[in-house]
Amino acid sequence: MGRKILFITTDQQRFDALGCNGGMYARTPNIDALAANGIVFDRAHPQNVVCMPSRSTMLTGQHVSTHGVWMNGVPLPEDAPSIARTLHDAGYSTALIGKAHFEPLLDPFLRFTENRLGANRVTGEVDRDPHRGFDHMELATHGAAGPLHYSQWLRENHPTEVGGYYNVLDRELQVNAEGGGDTGAPQVKANSIPREWYHTDWVAERTIAWLDSLPDDRDWFCWMSFPDPHHPWDPPASELHRVRWQDVDLPAGYIADATERERVIDSKLRHWRGWYDGTFVSNYEAPAKWVPATLTPDQVREVNAFTHVENELIDEAIGRVLGAISSRGWGNDLDVLYTTDHGEFQGDYGLLFKGPYHVDSLMRLPLIWRPAPRLGVTPSRVSRPVGLVSLASTFADIAGLGRPNYAEAPRLPLDDADADALGHERVLTEWDSVLFGKIVHLRTIHRDGWTCTAALDGTMNSFGEGELYDVTTDPLQQVNRWDDPAARATRDDLLADLWASLPPQQSPLRTMDAPV
Repeated sequence: MGRKILFITTDQQRFDALGCNGGMYARTPNIDALAANGIVFDRAHPQNVVCMPSRSTMLTGQHVSTHGVWMNGVPLPEDAPSIARTLHDAGYSTALIGKAHFEPLLDPFLRFTENRLGANRVTGEVDRDPHRGFDHMELATHGAAGPLHYSQWLRENHPTEVGGYYNVLDRELQVNAEGGGDTGAPQVKANSIPREWYHTDWVAERTIAWLDSLPDDRDWFCWMSFPDPHHPWDPPASELHRVRWQDVDLPAGYIADATERERVIDSKLRHWRGWYDGTFVSNYEAPAKWVPATLTPDQVREVNAFTHVENELIDEAIGRVLGAISSRGWGNDLDVLYTTDHGEFQGDYGLLFKGPYHVDSLMRLPLIWRPAPRLGVTPSRVSRPVGLVSLASTFADIAGLGRPNYAEAPRLPLDDADADALGHERVLTEWDSVLFGKIVHLRTIHRDGWTCTAALDGTMNSFGEGELYDVTTDPLQQVNRWDDPAARATRDDLLADLWASLPPQQSPLRTMDAPV
């Protein structure tokens, strides 16, 4: 019999969001306790820095080039490999509660199963195998948008609270750039919704309800997926007292002097300056009408304060779920894994949101594995690079199964020595986007304390250009050493490793069926 598995994800959360990783504002005692009793990964990277490709990697154990979800809006095929299906076939009860996003959200004709489940108020497919191997799916996204379960629940039970959330799309169906709060920060709003009806608490309560439905002796895999702290930043107004934006320092990565900030941005690939000036938007989720160069220090503080509040609410929700699990007598036999799909700028380089920018703001992620206490695993921090691509193999290993034949990476290690034995030497990240007529293709390797990003031909960049950072001496990645003769041998070695290690890209590229 395998062990029970609680897989917790957030959306768009930075490495330094948590107290165990140096976070100074959000109180995260429940997550910190998992870290203190488990394995903390100091260099965990996603295989893509937007939602759908990264989440597809978690589910399939494959790099983006293999599973083929090369950008948001490209649906993962229903017959794609799924660790949930592998566990289900091995006898596990399986559930995904919260944000899935393996399929496009903007889906007015309900072509995709995730949206049909919510629209039809059902939690599983009828007369067929469970969708992607999940017996039970209750789905949510940010706010009350779309047909998913949370949106339907809120409209039916608390319709007056729907308008408390930030309106993501403007009248022209573009991503809204309207500012709010005290500072006019983009996509910030004080939400009038009572905390207990906010989607964070809803995800926790629905997770507890599903667990309560299981017999005591059942093995289970539960993916509890919180939509926060992804923008828009609109937590319950009743909770904003937790972190006052006026008390928040500017992040270390924010460069206050505009001339120096622009010099740093100009040293990077050219699409960085295009986004900063508001002329080159390559990710649909970033407001096309907002110009990052207009971002003020106080707006950065307010965005960060709202984010810290959302992170605290997530931690408290996790505590409630862990308490419910303990009350069932399952705690000693439970593995908990915690991570996110990608990071967020939160003011670094004077930017917000995300996109084709392969630096630690977006690529260095929180990742914690607390093995079942009965195993007596020694807590550790792992410095070797690992990727979310290893999660599927890890879940299979916990269940007592061999590494799935579709998984492209070994399980996560228990310490640095184990990482060396398993071959965790490098981690790869890919980006491809073709949006608004703007094209960006990037390939990145992190190894030996260096992050090396190669550009392929696109709208603003050309093959042969790139970025190279020594993250040990330059942790904020403000010195691009791509053209530094003293680093050329390192760059060329990393590039050779990158091209040798990347799996071949599935061709032709799948169709993007919706913007997001």
